[in-house]
Formats: sequence, C-alpha cells, structure tokens
Amino acid sequence: MKSLKNWDNETWLSSKKYIYSFNKFILKQKKLNKHSKILDIGCGRGKIIGDLFKKLKLINKPIGLDIENHHDKSKKIVFKKIDGLSFVSKTKKTFDLILIKQTIHLLKNNQIKKLISICKNKLNPEGKILILSLDPKKNEIPSFSLMNSKLNISFKRDKKILESISKIYPKIITKYFVFDVKILKKTYIKMIKNRFISTLLNLSDNQIKKGLDEVNIKYKKNLKFKDRLICLIISK
Repeated sequence: MKSLKNWDNETWLSSKKYIYSFNKFILKQKKLNKHSKILDIGCGRGKIIGDLFKKLKLINKPIGLDIENHHDKSKKIVFKKIDGLSFVSKTKKTFDLILIKQTIHLLKNNQIKKLISICKNKLNPEGKILILSLDPKKNEIPSFSLMNSKLNISFKRDKKILESISKIYPKIITKYFVFDVKILKKTYIKMIKNRFISTLLNLSDNQIKKGLDEVNIKYKKNLKFKDRLICLIISK
C-alpha cells in the first residue's frame, strides 16, 4: 500500500469544522453509544475517531490502523501500525462500526474483496461498514493538467471498484457526504508540495513544480470548492 504522510495534515480534512461535519454524517448512518466499538482502517492521525471517542464518551477507545505512524496522532485512539487486511484477518475483536475512508483505492482488487468480506464477519449485530471514496462522478478538487489526467484515470478505476462492491453486496446503501471547502491558494499549494493526495505520490519534483505554476495562473487567491465523497454502507 502506498504511504500518504500528509493526507490529513494541515488541510481542511483536519479542521474542526470538517471533523464535526463528517462525524455528524457518520452518526446519521449508524447510531452509536458509549458502548460502541469502532475500527478505522487507514485512520491517518486518527482525529475523526478521536473526536467520536470524546463526543460519545466511549468506554473503549476506537482502534485506528495505518501504515504510517504519525507523531501527532490522536491520543484518544488505540493506534496500530499495520495494514487493515493483516489486522482484521488475525483479530478476534468485533465492531459496531468499521470505517474505511479514502483508503480502498490503494488496495489491489483481490485485497479489497477479501478485506470487506472479513470485515463483514467482524461486525456485531446491527454493525455497519462505511466505505468512503472521492465521488468519481462529481469532482471539484482544484488541479493542474497532469494531476487532473491522473485523477481521471484513478476515478475510472474507483468507479469499477465501487460497482464491483455493489454487485457483491446487492443490499448495499449509497450515501453522499459533501463539504464546502474554503482555502487560501498558498495553503493549497503547500498541500500539493506535500503530495496530500495519492495521485501526486509518483510525480517527480519537476512535474510538481510545473503543476504549481499552472495552479498559480489558473486559480484566484481564495479557493472555494466542494469535497464530495461517496459512501457505501454494508450491514451485518
């Protein structure tokens, strides 16, 4: 799995407003209480489930999995530096909510099928899996030409992945999460330099530099766009 060190670092994804809005969305899809047990596969710094821990006054700290051990991860979670498939294959724990947010596209097709199948078996009665990915049909993320080309290739694969999951689990429910982003162009440029999205990981420094020149010309000082996620919900 590719390593993303900066995907939720100093971006709108780490803002209090985003986390509040996203967790409000989660709680609409799955009722949780202080006894709920939560697993986050690809948790990043664990700020989202850390906020749920505080909001719900959970008895058990949520478990967050990531292959990158961030120094500033939330202290309100039990963090494990391990990939999701390895953990769920071995653990005897069961969960009320398994969150897979913007991670599924980093896996191979056979890994995706196996991960979801095992996760479904690790759900408690009434438990749910929430799989979230960038909406491949409605993308507003500011980009430069090469980045946009790479995104379109990625979205085509994402669409096939989501369709494949839906065929395997015909009772799946689809929802959408939309967040209005307002950000300074200079902040967004810093995010691109840090390769905040997987599409940028394999670009050379020169390609990034040329892309930043495009962004500077193409966009105004203040950026406004919608961050759109599609959410597939699989129940026990």
